Amino acid sequence: MCFVRCGRSTGKRLRRKLPSADQRLRRKLLRQFIGIDVICLGSKNFIFKTNSFLILKNQARGSKLIARSSPRFTIDTLERPASPVQEIRGGALDAAGLRLLVKRDDLLRWEEGSAFCGNKWRKLKYNLLAAHSQGFRRLLSFGGAYSNHLAAVAEAAHVLGFESIGIVRGEATPPLNPTLQRAQEQGMQLLYVSRETYREKTEAGFLPALGIQPAACYVIPEGGTNSLALAGCRELAAEITAFDPPDCIAVACGTGGTLAGLVSSLEGRCPALGFSALKGDFLQEEVRRLLAENGYAHCDNWAINTEYHFGGYAKWRPELLDFMQQFKADQGFALDPIYTGKLFYGLFDLIKKGHFPRGATVMAVHTGGLQGVAGFEQRYG
Repeated sequence: MCFVRCGRSTGKRLRRKLPSADQRLRRKLLRQFIGIDVICLGSKNFIFKTNSFLILKNQARGSKLIARSSPRFTIDTLERPASPVQEIRGGALDAAGLRLLVKRDDLLRWEEGSAFCGNKWRKLKYNLLAAHSQGFRRLLSFGGAYSNHLAAVAEAAHVLGFESIGIVRGEATPPLNPTLQRAQEQGMQLLYVSRETYREKTEAGFLPALGIQPAACYVIPEGGTNSLALAGCRELAAEITAFDPPDCIAVACGTGGTLAGLVSSLEGRCPALGFSALKGDFLQEEVRRLLAENGYAHCDNWAINTEYHFGGYAKWRPELLDFMQQFKADQGFALDPIYTGKLFYGLFDLIKKGHFPRGATVMAVHTGGLQGVAGFEQRYG
């Protein structure tokens, strides 16, 4: 490990400027420390440099993440080994004579705590490659104040060297929630629009009215669902069916993109069951549209269960949170209350009701989304 101690004036300048500096200024300030692992700023402050992080540590106040490195963008950056599969055990499964496997796509990430993970990784992968190959420097997308998608876009853009803009549904309500705070710290420009205006986001004049030139941005739809997203989710299905295909694949649904990608790749080898996180049955038509537009209208081995939304998107009841708490204690990994909590609650309820035949193997996909837990806890306590 290489260590260097700064003079008083240099250390004071770095301590003052680094925490609030933009990416360009950070690079400029640190250029003189290439190859240095630890920078001493006086007697109590240190900067630790790793492959992914730049951390300012004060002996009295603790550590603070002040930057992420921006590695050279290559296809290898977005290529990762297949996410692992974990088997869940328990009395309800034994009584029903079932195997329940979990595709741990929440572990498909750069590092622990990444918002860019799971189905967001799958859906954004080929969009990011397209933005890079087409020469775009700026990503733009849309979402609500607690959007996993916006959090993932902000992180991916920050790490891979893009600029980013997030169009946020609703008015700004300081202080920022953890999702938007993190996105802003990662360089995302947040633009707030009313819910009424947000409904017009696909209209030709929407972005120019906000002072944005559409041609200068690679625009990713809300939730990240488009044809390139389906291509990424097809890889998820390929990993699942690389060995013995399960008798059913279960996944949470928000926009329907992950389910549509799975179905388009399965080609009838096993059925897919979506669990809607939203109230209503409109996702059925949305998945049909996505399949038809991408040449997979013939794929019909899927269904969406709409009985476990707990009142709608981001709605919940105490029994959902109780289930999630017990699940983590029993299985050793967490769920989120917006998507995967509802997925597994619904799965276990269907298992108790005898929905699946004895001897069946069910594969549930953990799509990530855990970054939203902090915002949920801040909002609801």
